[in-house]
Amino acid sequence: MVRENERGLAVEDIVKEYETPAGPHRVLDGLSMTAQPGEAVAILGPSGSGKSTLLNIIGSLDRPTSGRVRLGDTAVTDLDGTGLASYRANEVGFIFQDHHLLPQLTAIENVMLPSLAAEDDGKGEDRARELLGRVGVADRADAFPARLSGGERQRVAAARALINGARLLLCDEPTGNLDRDTGRNLVTMLRDLSEDGVIVLMVTHNHEQATLLDRGLLLREGRLVPWKGAGEDRTPA
Repeated sequence: MVRENERGLAVEDIVKEYETPAGPHRVLDGLSMTAQPGEAVAILGPSGSGKSTLLNIIGSLDRPTSGRVRLGDTAVTDLDGTGLASYRANEVGFIFQDHHLLPQLTAIENVMLPSLAAEDDGKGEDRARELLGRVGVADRADAFPARLSGGERQRVAAARALINGARLLLCDEPTGNLDRDTGRNLVTMLRDLSEDGVIVLMVTHNHEQATLLDRGLLLREGRLVPWKGAGEDRTPA
């Protein structure tokens, strides 16, 4: 059993099964983990081992067959309706391999977009500019995505994920479309963001980038174990 974690993330005994013509296929098999505020964690594992499924369950985009997820005092797996919408909008942010920026909006407009549904305190633009500065692209605030490099677009996506004050940042192969140096720079930025108290979980196949974070976890046979280094996640699940 995972001990209750008043401020951090607690994932407890998660099982996820999918129905197939041959019967139920179990992807996650009693998986448990914790992460503390200010911690950046890499999640590694073979393709198809369930890494993205795990992020989707933690982010409430998918539901487990059984088990529970808590973020602070929020029982994520018990949420529905307005509670679920509020969690997705305010507590958790996503960064994907593709930035998903709207091409017709500038960088700062893309960052501000998730805040439009929230109560307007008149500080949305100031917050967006602050975040763009935090991720190192303040001078690109008025540029459209087509005018940004791949690394700049991912940095804008990171700022957008944090605009509503997310406590948890879920990153699914965020450097998959970037070159080596740009990818390293992005991961370093994510680690720096965690120092503000955000929990960062990053799914990656890149061993070098994984070593830049606080620790690594290997998803194998439906469960997470400490990652010991390069090559380990090539063992078939």
